[in-house]
Amino acid sequence: MAKEKEHLNMVFIGHVDHGKSTTVGRIMFDAGAVDENTMRKLKEKAAELGKAGFEFAYVMDTLKEERERGVTIDVNHKKFETEKYYYTIIDAPGHRDFVKNMITGASQADAAVLVVAANDGVNSQTKEHVVLSKTVGLNQFIIAVNKMDMVKYDEKRFLEVKDEVSKLLKMMGIDATKVNFVPISSLLGDNVAKKSENMPWYTGPTLVESMDMVTIPDKPTSLPLRLPLQDVYSIKGIGVVPVGKVETGILKVGQKIVAMPGREGTGKTGEVKSIEMHHEQLKEARPGDNVGFNVRGFEKKDVARGDVLGEVGNAPTVAKSFQAQIMILDHPSVVTVGYTPVFHLHTAQVACRFTRLIKKLNPRTGETMEENPQFLKKGDAAIVEITPTKPLVIEKRAEIPQLARFAIRDSGLTVAAGNCIEVEKA
Repeated sequence: MAKEKEHLNMVFIGHVDHGKSTTVGRIMFDAGAVDENTMRKLKEKAAELGKAGFEFAYVMDTLKEERERGVTIDVNHKKFETEKYYYTIIDAPGHRDFVKNMITGASQADAAVLVVAANDGVNSQTKEHVVLSKTVGLNQFIIAVNKMDMVKYDEKRFLEVKDEVSKLLKMMGIDATKVNFVPISSLLGDNVAKKSENMPWYTGPTLVESMDMVTIPDKPTSLPLRLPLQDVYSIKGIGVVPVGKVETGILKVGQKIVAMPGREGTGKTGEVKSIEMHHEQLKEARPGDNVGFNVRGFEKKDVARGDVLGEVGNAPTVAKSFQAQIMILDHPSVVTVGYTPVFHLHTAQVACRFTRLIKKLNPRTGETMEENPQFLKKGDAAIVEITPTKPLVIEKRAEIPQLARFAIRDSGLTVAAGNCIEVEKA
Protein backbone atom coordinates (compact mmCIF):
# COMPACT_ATOMS: atom_id res chain seq x y z
CA MET A 1 0.00 0.00 0.00
CA ALA A 2 1.30 3.46 -0.90
CA LYS A 3 2.37 5.62 2.02
CA GLU A 4 -0.57 7.71 3.11
CA LYS A 5 -0.25 11.31 2.02
CA GLU A 6 0.12 13.88 4.75
CA HIS A 7 -2.96 15.89 5.51
CA LEU A 8 -2.97 19.68 5.20
CA ASN A 9 -5.75 22.12 6.12
CA MET A 10 -5.74 25.15 3.82
CA VAL A 11 -8.01 28.13 4.42
CA PHE A 12 -8.91 30.64 1.69
CA ILE A 13 -9.30 34.18 3.01
CA GLY A 14 -9.69 37.67 1.60
CA HIS A 15 -12.11 40.53 0.95
CA VAL A 16 -15.68 39.81 -0.15
CA ASP A 17 -16.04 39.41 -3.94
CA HIS A 18 -12.32 38.99 -4.54
CA GLY A 19 -12.95 35.47 -5.83
CA LYS A 20 -12.14 33.08 -2.98
CA SER A 21 -14.96 30.61 -3.67
CA THR A 22 -14.35 30.76 -7.41
CA THR A 23 -10.65 30.03 -6.84
CA VAL A 24 -11.45 27.02 -4.67
CA GLY A 25 -14.03 25.77 -7.17
CA ARG A 26 -11.50 26.07 -9.99
CA ILE A 27 -8.88 24.14 -7.99
CA MET A 28 -11.38 21.38 -7.22
CA PHE A 29 -12.45 21.21 -10.88
CA ASP A 30 -8.89 21.21 -12.27
CA ALA A 31 -7.83 18.63 -9.69
CA GLY A 32 -10.65 16.39 -10.91
CA ALA A 33 -12.52 16.52 -7.61
CA VAL A 34 -15.57 17.88 -9.45
CA ASP A 35 -16.62 16.31 -12.75
CA GLU A 36 -17.60 18.05 -16.00
CA ASN A 37 -21.22 17.04 -15.59
CA THR A 38 -21.61 18.63 -12.14
CA MET A 39 -19.79 21.70 -13.45
CA ARG A 40 -22.17 21.98 -16.40
CA LYS A 41 -25.17 21.79 -14.07
CA LEU A 42 -23.71 24.46 -11.81
CA LYS A 43 -23.06 26.67 -14.84
CA GLU A 44 -26.70 26.35 -15.92
CA LYS A 45 -27.84 27.01 -12.36
CA ALA A 46 -25.70 30.15 -12.17
CA ALA A 47 -27.07 31.51 -15.44
CA GLU A 48 -30.60 30.74 -14.29
CA LEU A 49 -30.09 32.72 -11.07
CA GLY A 50 -28.65 35.61 -13.07
CA LYS A 51 -25.17 34.91 -11.67
CA ALA A 52 -23.22 33.83 -14.77
CA GLY A 53 -19.57 33.33 -13.87
CA PHE A 54 -20.44 32.12 -10.37
CA GLU A 55 -20.39 28.42 -11.29
CA PHE A 56 -17.00 27.70 -9.69
CA ALA A 57 -18.06 29.48 -6.51
CA TYR A 58 -21.07 27.17 -6.35
CA VAL A 59 -18.80 24.18 -5.90
CA MET A 60 -18.23 25.47 -2.38
CA ASP A 61 -21.31 27.58 -1.75
CA THR A 62 -23.67 24.68 -1.42
CA LEU A 63 -26.06 26.47 0.87
CA LYS A 64 -29.10 27.63 -1.07
CA GLU A 65 -29.09 31.02 0.60
CA GLU A 66 -25.47 31.55 -0.41
CA ARG A 67 -26.31 30.83 -4.04
CA GLU A 68 -29.05 33.38 -4.02
CA ARG A 69 -27.07 36.04 -2.23
CA GLY A 70 -23.75 35.25 -3.90
CA VAL A 71 -21.99 35.29 -0.52
CA THR A 72 -20.26 32.55 1.50
CA ILE A 73 -21.83 32.34 4.96
CA ASP A 74 -20.62 29.24 6.71
CA VAL A 75 -17.21 27.61 6.70
CA ASN A 76 -17.16 24.86 4.11
CA HIS A 77 -14.84 21.85 4.03
CA LYS A 78 -13.92 19.99 0.85
CA LYS A 79 -11.16 17.53 0.17
CA PHE A 80 -8.86 16.93 -2.78
CA GLU A 81 -5.41 15.51 -3.41
CA THR A 82 -2.30 16.59 -5.25
CA GLU A 83 0.81 14.55 -5.95
CA LYS A 84 2.08 15.56 -2.53
CA TYR A 85 -0.71 16.24 -0.03
CA TYR A 86 -4.22 15.30 0.93
CA TYR A 87 -6.01 18.61 1.46
CA THR A 88 -9.00 19.77 3.40
CA ILE A 89 -9.93 23.11 1.91
CA ILE A 90 -11.67 25.56 4.17
CA ASP A 91 -13.43 28.36 2.33
CA ALA A 92 -13.94 31.15 4.84
CA PRO A 93 -16.46 33.93 4.38
CA GLY A 94 -15.13 37.37 3.45
CA HIS A 95 -18.29 39.26 4.22
CA ARG A 96 -17.87 41.22 7.44
CA ASP A 97 -21.09 40.00 9.09
CA PHE A 98 -19.55 36.56 9.02
CA VAL A 99 -16.14 37.27 10.52
CA LYS A 100 -16.71 34.98 13.48
CA ASN A 101 -17.07 32.03 11.07
CA MET A 102 -13.92 33.19 9.34
CA ILE A 103 -12.06 33.11 12.68
CA THR A 104 -13.24 29.53 13.23
CA GLY A 105 -12.11 28.60 9.71
CA ALA A 106 -8.69 30.18 10.02
CA SER A 107 -8.07 28.65 13.43
CA GLN A 108 -8.56 25.20 11.90
CA ALA A 109 -5.97 25.72 9.15
CA ASP A 110 -2.26 25.01 8.71
CA ALA A 111 -1.76 27.65 6.04
CA ALA A 112 -3.75 30.34 4.22
CA VAL A 113 -4.24 31.45 0.64
CA LEU A 114 -5.04 35.16 0.68
CA VAL A 115 -7.00 36.08 -2.45
CA VAL A 116 -6.64 39.71 -3.53
CA ALA A 117 -8.36 41.03 -6.67
CA ALA A 118 -5.92 42.74 -9.05
CA ASN A 119 -8.49 45.36 -10.02
CA ASP A 120 -9.24 46.25 -6.41
CA GLY A 121 -6.09 45.70 -4.35
CA VAL A 122 -5.90 45.58 -0.55
CA ASN A 123 -9.21 46.30 1.18
CA SER A 124 -10.37 46.68 4.78
CA GLN A 125 -11.09 43.00 5.10
CA THR A 126 -7.91 41.94 3.37
CA LYS A 127 -6.19 43.60 6.34
CA GLU A 128 -8.56 42.21 8.96
CA HIS A 129 -8.22 38.64 7.64
CA VAL A 130 -4.42 38.76 7.68
CA VAL A 131 -4.41 40.16 11.23
CA LEU A 132 -6.86 37.50 12.44
CA SER A 133 -5.08 34.64 10.68
CA LYS A 134 -1.81 35.66 12.26
CA THR A 135 -3.56 35.90 15.65
CA VAL A 136 -4.97 32.40 15.47
CA GLY A 137 -1.47 31.13 14.76
CA LEU A 138 -1.17 30.92 10.98
CA ASN A 139 2.36 31.60 9.79
CA GLN A 140 2.32 30.35 6.21
CA PHE A 141 0.64 32.43 3.54
CA ILE A 142 0.31 32.28 -0.23
CA ILE A 143 -0.97 35.36 -2.02
CA ALA A 144 -3.18 34.77 -5.06
CA VAL A 145 -3.59 37.98 -7.07
CA ASN A 146 -6.86 37.12 -8.79
CA LYS A 147 -8.85 38.63 -11.70
CA MET A 148 -5.69 39.29 -13.72
CA ASP A 149 -7.90 39.01 -16.84
CA MET A 150 -9.67 42.18 -15.67
CA VAL A 151 -6.41 44.16 -15.73
CA LYS A 152 -5.38 42.72 -19.11
CA TYR A 153 -2.72 40.49 -17.48
CA ASP A 154 -0.62 43.59 -16.77
CA GLU A 155 2.62 42.86 -14.91
CA LYS A 156 2.86 46.42 -13.60
CA ARG A 157 -0.53 46.11 -11.85
CA PHE A 158 0.49 42.74 -10.37
CA LEU A 159 3.64 44.33 -8.92
CA GLU A 160 1.63 47.22 -7.43
CA VAL A 161 -0.69 44.80 -5.64
CA LYS A 162 2.28 42.68 -4.55
CA ASP A 163 3.89 45.77 -3.05
CA GLU A 164 0.68 46.75 -1.25
CA VAL A 165 0.22 43.27 0.24
CA SER A 166 3.93 43.03 1.19
CA LYS A 167 3.58 46.18 3.32
CA LEU A 168 0.60 44.64 5.10
CA LEU A 169 2.46 41.37 5.75
CA LYS A 170 5.50 43.23 7.04
CA MET A 171 3.34 45.18 9.45
CA MET A 172 2.20 41.84 10.88
CA GLY A 173 5.76 40.56 11.21
CA ILE A 174 5.56 38.21 8.20
CA ASP A 175 8.58 38.08 5.88
CA ALA A 176 7.04 38.85 2.48
CA THR A 177 10.20 37.74 0.64
CA LYS A 178 9.41 34.16 1.71
CA VAL A 179 5.83 34.32 0.45
CA ASN A 180 4.71 33.18 -3.02
CA PHE A 181 2.69 35.77 -4.95
CA VAL A 182 0.84 34.12 -7.84
CA PRO A 183 -1.01 36.09 -10.54
CA ILE A 184 -4.17 34.13 -11.42
CA SER A 185 -7.55 34.28 -13.07
CA SER A 186 -9.73 31.69 -11.34
CA LEU A 187 -12.66 32.12 -13.66
CA LEU A 188 -10.53 31.43 -16.74
CA GLY A 189 -8.10 29.05 -15.04
CA ASP A 190 -4.87 31.02 -15.50
CA ASN A 191 -2.06 29.80 -13.18
CA VAL A 192 -4.44 28.02 -10.81
CA ALA A 193 -3.63 24.39 -11.55
CA LYS A 194 -2.31 25.00 -15.06
CA LYS A 195 0.39 27.40 -16.28
CA SER A 196 -1.01 30.39 -18.14
CA GLU A 197 -0.02 31.47 -21.65
CA ASN A 198 -1.32 34.95 -20.89
CA MET A 199 1.43 35.96 -18.45
CA PRO A 200 4.77 35.01 -20.00
CA TRP A 201 6.42 37.49 -17.60
CA TYR A 202 5.55 35.26 -14.64
CA THR A 203 7.86 32.26 -14.22
CA GLY A 204 6.98 31.16 -10.69
CA PRO A 205 4.84 28.23 -9.49
CA THR A 206 1.09 27.92 -10.12
CA LEU A 207 -1.25 28.28 -7.16
CA VAL A 208 -1.53 24.52 -6.65
CA GLU A 209 2.26 24.12 -6.90
CA SER A 210 2.62 26.86 -4.27
CA MET A 211 0.22 24.98 -2.00
CA ASP A 212 2.39 21.89 -2.35
CA MET A 213 5.37 23.98 -1.19
CA VAL A 214 3.79 24.62 2.21
CA THR A 215 5.44 22.68 5.03
CA ILE A 216 3.30 20.70 7.42
CA PRO A 217 3.50 22.20 10.91
CA ASP A 218 4.81 19.91 13.64
CA LYS A 219 1.95 17.84 14.95
CA PRO A 220 1.72 18.38 18.71
CA THR A 221 0.88 14.73 19.46
CA SER A 222 2.87 14.69 22.71
CA LEU A 223 0.70 17.41 24.28
CA PRO A 224 -2.50 16.46 26.14
CA LEU A 225 -5.61 15.87 24.00
CA ARG A 226 -7.52 19.07 23.22
CA LEU A 227 -10.38 19.04 20.72
CA PRO A 228 -12.67 22.11 20.59
CA LEU A 229 -16.19 21.16 19.47
CA GLN A 230 -17.44 22.96 16.41
CA ASP A 231 -20.90 21.41 16.30
CA VAL A 232 -22.90 18.65 17.95
CA TYR A 233 -25.26 16.59 15.81
CA SER A 234 -27.87 14.02 16.71
CA ILE A 235 -27.83 11.27 14.10
CA LYS A 236 -30.56 8.64 13.86
CA GLY A 237 -29.32 5.16 14.72
CA ILE A 238 -25.92 6.44 15.87
CA GLY A 239 -26.65 8.95 18.59
CA VAL A 240 -24.80 12.14 19.50
CA VAL A 241 -21.96 13.04 17.12
CA PRO A 242 -19.74 15.97 18.12
CA VAL A 243 -17.57 17.42 15.34
CA GLY A 244 -14.30 19.34 15.58
CA LYS A 245 -10.61 19.49 14.82
CA VAL A 246 -8.00 17.82 17.00
CA GLU A 247 -5.68 20.65 18.10
CA THR A 248 -3.25 18.66 20.26
CA GLY A 249 -2.76 15.09 21.43
CA ILE A 250 -4.46 12.01 19.97
CA LEU A 251 -8.14 11.01 20.08
CA LYS A 252 -8.55 7.22 20.20
CA VAL A 253 -11.45 4.82 20.02
CA GLY A 254 -12.11 3.47 23.53
CA GLN A 255 -10.64 6.53 25.24
CA LYS A 256 -12.31 7.96 28.37
CA ILE A 257 -12.87 11.62 27.65
CA VAL A 258 -14.30 14.71 29.28
CA ALA A 259 -15.87 17.79 27.65
CA MET A 260 -15.24 21.07 29.51
CA PRO A 261 -16.90 23.19 30.70
CA GLY A 262 -19.97 21.21 29.54
CA ARG A 263 -23.42 22.30 30.45
CA GLU A 264 -22.90 22.22 34.21
CA GLY A 265 -19.48 23.88 34.10
CA THR A 266 -17.94 20.82 35.74
CA GLY A 267 -17.45 18.71 32.63
CA LYS A 268 -19.19 15.76 31.05
CA THR A 269 -17.46 12.39 30.75
CA GLY A 270 -17.91 9.61 28.22
CA GLU A 271 -16.13 7.02 26.12
CA VAL A 272 -15.24 7.32 22.42
CA LYS A 273 -17.10 4.65 20.44
CA SER A 274 -16.12 5.57 16.89
CA ILE A 275 -14.29 8.27 14.90
CA GLU A 276 -14.70 9.24 11.27
CA MET A 277 -13.20 11.75 8.85
CA HIS A 278 -14.62 12.44 5.39
CA HIS A 279 -16.92 9.41 5.85
CA GLU A 280 -14.07 7.01 6.61
CA GLN A 281 -13.73 5.20 9.96
CA LEU A 282 -10.53 5.89 11.91
CA LYS A 283 -8.93 4.14 14.92
CA GLU A 284 -7.43 7.44 16.04
CA ALA A 285 -7.35 11.10 15.05
CA ARG A 286 -4.30 13.35 15.20
CA PRO A 287 -3.74 17.10 15.29
CA GLY A 288 -5.14 18.71 12.14
CA ASP A 289 -7.81 16.07 11.59
CA ASN A 290 -11.37 17.40 11.28
CA VAL A 291 -13.44 14.55 12.68
CA GLY A 292 -16.88 13.50 13.82
CA PHE A 293 -17.04 10.97 16.67
CA ASN A 294 -19.63 9.16 18.69
CA VAL A 295 -19.38 9.13 22.48
CA ARG A 296 -21.02 6.67 24.85
CA GLY A 297 -22.49 8.75 27.69
CA PHE A 298 -23.05 12.04 25.83
CA GLU A 299 -26.56 13.38 25.39
CA LYS A 300 -27.30 16.21 22.96
CA LYS A 301 -27.96 18.60 25.86
CA ASP A 302 -24.64 17.84 27.62
CA VAL A 303 -22.22 19.37 25.15
CA ALA A 304 -22.15 22.28 22.72
CA ARG A 305 -19.95 24.27 20.36
CA GLY A 306 -17.20 25.94 22.37
CA ASP A 307 -16.70 22.99 24.73
CA VAL A 308 -13.26 21.39 24.61
CA LEU A 309 -12.64 17.68 24.80
CA GLY A 310 -9.74 16.25 26.79
CA GLU A 311 -8.78 12.97 28.38
CA VAL A 312 -10.19 12.06 31.80
CA GLY A 313 -7.34 12.79 34.23
CA ASN A 314 -6.03 15.66 32.08
CA ALA A 315 -9.09 17.81 31.60
CA PRO A 316 -9.02 21.11 29.68
CA THR A 317 -8.54 24.13 31.96
CA VAL A 318 -11.63 26.16 32.83
CA ALA A 319 -10.65 29.71 33.78
CA LYS A 320 -12.05 31.74 36.63
CA SER A 321 -9.84 34.52 35.31
CA PHE A 322 -6.70 34.75 33.18
CA GLN A 323 -3.85 37.09 32.34
CA ALA A 324 -3.24 37.83 28.68
CA GLN A 325 -0.88 39.73 26.47
CA ILE A 326 -2.96 41.67 23.98
CA MET A 327 -2.60 44.15 21.14
CA ILE A 328 -5.34 46.71 20.50
CA LEU A 329 -5.88 46.67 16.74
CA ASP A 330 -8.87 48.91 16.33
CA HIS A 331 -11.06 50.73 18.83
CA PRO A 332 -13.13 53.89 18.33
CA SER A 333 -12.15 55.26 21.76
CA VAL A 334 -10.28 53.66 24.67
CA VAL A 335 -10.34 50.37 26.57
CA THR A 336 -10.73 50.67 30.36
CA VAL A 337 -11.45 48.34 33.30
CA GLY A 338 -15.04 47.07 33.05
CA TYR A 339 -15.03 46.84 29.24
CA THR A 340 -16.81 43.57 28.29
CA PRO A 341 -16.42 42.60 24.61
CA VAL A 342 -16.76 39.13 23.06
CA PHE A 343 -13.70 36.89 23.05
CA HIS A 344 -13.37 34.42 20.18
CA LEU A 345 -11.07 31.54 21.04
CA HIS A 346 -10.93 28.10 19.47
CA THR A 347 -14.65 27.57 18.75
CA ALA A 348 -16.01 29.48 21.77
CA GLN A 349 -17.48 32.97 21.82
CA VAL A 350 -17.80 34.35 25.33
CA ALA A 351 -18.18 37.86 26.70
CA CYS A 352 -15.25 38.63 29.04
CA ARG A 353 -14.60 41.59 31.32
CA PHE A 354 -11.33 43.52 31.56
CA THR A 355 -10.77 43.45 35.33
CA ARG A 356 -7.21 44.89 35.50
CA LEU A 357 -4.87 46.72 33.16
CA ILE A 358 -1.56 45.42 34.50
CA LYS A 359 1.00 47.06 32.25
CA LYS A 360 1.54 48.68 28.90
CA LEU A 361 4.33 47.22 26.74
CA ASN A 362 6.48 48.46 23.92
CA PRO A 363 4.92 46.49 21.00
CA ARG A 364 8.30 45.96 19.33
CA THR A 365 10.56 45.06 22.26
CA GLY A 366 8.04 43.81 24.84
CA GLU A 367 9.55 46.07 27.52
CA THR A 368 7.26 47.56 30.17
CA MET A 369 6.38 51.18 29.38
CA GLU A 370 3.82 51.89 32.08
CA GLU A 371 2.49 50.03 35.15
CA ASN A 372 -1.29 50.05 35.82
CA PRO A 373 -2.26 52.29 32.88
CA GLN A 374 -5.64 54.04 33.10
CA PHE A 375 -6.66 53.03 29.57
CA LEU A 376 -5.47 51.38 26.34
CA LYS A 377 -5.94 52.70 22.82
CA LYS A 378 -5.42 51.56 19.24
CA GLY A 379 -1.83 50.38 18.69
CA ASP A 380 -1.13 49.63 22.37
CA ALA A 381 0.26 46.30 23.58
CA ALA A 382 -0.45 45.33 27.17
CA ILE A 383 -0.74 42.67 29.85
CA VAL A 384 -4.28 42.57 31.24
CA GLU A 385 -6.42 40.51 33.57
CA ILE A 386 -9.63 39.11 32.10
CA THR A 387 -12.66 37.54 33.80
CA PRO A 388 -15.05 35.50 31.62
CA THR A 389 -18.78 36.04 32.23
CA LYS A 390 -19.37 32.28 31.98
CA PRO A 391 -17.17 29.16 32.15
CA LEU A 392 -14.55 29.13 29.40
CA VAL A 393 -11.70 26.80 28.44
CA ILE A 394 -8.37 28.52 27.83
CA GLU A 395 -4.80 27.26 28.25
CA LYS A 396 -1.47 28.96 28.96
CA ARG A 397 0.61 29.85 25.92
CA ALA A 398 3.65 28.17 27.49
CA GLU A 399 1.77 24.87 27.86
CA ILE A 400 -0.76 24.52 25.01
CA PRO A 401 -0.35 27.51 22.67
CA GLN A 402 -3.05 26.18 20.32
CA LEU A 403 -5.66 26.96 22.98
CA ALA A 404 -4.16 30.19 24.25
CA ARG A 405 -4.87 32.49 21.28
CA PHE A 406 -7.95 34.65 20.92
CA ALA A 407 -9.45 37.58 19.04
CA ILE A 408 -11.63 40.22 20.70
CA ARG A 409 -14.59 41.61 18.77
CA ASP A 410 -17.08 44.33 19.49
CA SER A 411 -19.96 45.63 17.33
CA GLY A 412 -18.55 44.34 14.07
CA LEU A 413 -14.92 45.29 14.70
CA THR A 414 -11.97 43.11 15.60
CA VAL A 415 -10.81 45.22 18.51
CA ALA A 416 -7.80 43.26 19.71
CA ALA A 417 -5.94 39.97 19.58
CA GLY A 418 -3.90 38.17 22.17
CA ASN A 419 -2.56 35.18 24.05
CA CYS A 420 -3.23 33.78 27.50
CA ILE A 421 -0.13 33.75 29.74
CA GLU A 422 -1.54 32.76 33.17
CA VAL A 423 -4.76 31.04 34.23
CA GLU A 424 -6.55 31.08 37.57
CA LYS A 425 -8.51 27.82 37.47
CA ALA A 426 -12.20 27.79 38.28
